[in-house]
Amino acid sequence: MTAKTRVSTDAAPAPAHTFSQGIRKGPFVQVSGQGPVDPVTNEYLFPGDVAAQTTRTLENVKAIVEASGATFDDVVMLRVYLTKREDFPIMNDAYGEFVTAHTTNGVLPSRTTVFTGLPREEMLVEIDGIAIID
Repeated sequence: MTAKTRVSTDAAPAPAHTFSQGIRKGPFVQVSGQGPVDPVTNEYLFPGDVAAQTTRTLENVKAIVEASGATFDDVVMLRVYLTKREDFPIMNDAYGEFVTAHTTNGVLPSRTTVFTGLPREEMLVEIDGIAIID
């Protein structure tokens, strides 16, 4: 049986004490929900700017994916959580630009977008993901 291992990197924000940045078990990598947080200062960035928050959040997800031994091409699913429905087109443009730029094989990950409340008022977007390493 394959052991479950924690994925950890300084290139993404430190997780709260109650969860890991990511978990790898066999070929599966689950990245915990990330927000627009600077990994060095642990400060929330870009208040009110959902496009910039989306890009920073995806950079954090990508860093954790890479720390697991995977690449962004190994990402099969991303889940996006937004606080406001009207932010969807702005998030979608920033998301599309990032994902297209970091997917080298032309096969974009699947995605779900949910509208919900998030833990911090300044947080407009949160993203988690799943990667599978061949």
